[in-house]
Amino acid sequence: MGQILLVRHGQASWGAADYDVLSPLGEQQSEVLGPALARVLEGAEPDLLLHGTMQRQQRTAELAAKAAGWSITATVDERWNEMDHLAVLAAQQRDFDGEPDRAQFQAWFEAATQRWASGDHDDDYNESFPAFRTRVRDGLESLIDVGNAVVVTSGGPISAVTADLLVAGAPTYHRLTPVVVNSSVTRVVSGRRGLTLVSFNEHAHLPAELLTYR
Repeated sequence: MGQILLVRHGQASWGAADYDVLSPLGEQQSEVLGPALARVLEGAEPDLLLHGTMQRQQRTAELAAKAAGWSITATVDERWNEMDHLAVLAAQQRDFDGEPDRAQFQAWFEAATQRWASGDHDDDYNESFPAFRTRVRDGLESLIDVGNAVVVTSGGPISAVTADLLVAGAPTYHRLTPVVVNSSVTRVVSGRRGLTLVSFNEHAHLPAELLTYR
């Protein structure tokens, strides 16, 4: 029996020229994450450490692995990339002018993802919601026989996996995505019964001052 640890990347750089960079807080979260992962694996290195192509995912994996004392080289698998949030946002009409504040952005983002996942506008996107879920599921199933795998990914793929393993649809995905904590851990066990969700969004390793959702 193996387990797959799905880790959300540390906090990215909201409002910066390049969002896809860990904030100073995100780097701290990633460093605290490493020892927590080592405890889950009882001091052993994972059989596989992988992340998507996004910089925030790669940097989180690097910092966490170093803090855990691992020497394993990470593997890149683009199936664990987040959905293209810029394309999803571009398809949604905005009700504000200029740059949004956090509340405006959150409302815009939620409306945009609702539209994307509704199934009514699939032709408007390069990657529809069903295609996104299939991509992530393929990535998950490729790990069934790996043993212990640590996957550094994003909130969307983690929510998609969780909804899929709960045999749930888009409404569950929408409920889960906003609550996935930066550097949280979701555990999936691979055994004779197939893939089983054991826990979602574990973040007890984070002190209150390091707890963020975006």
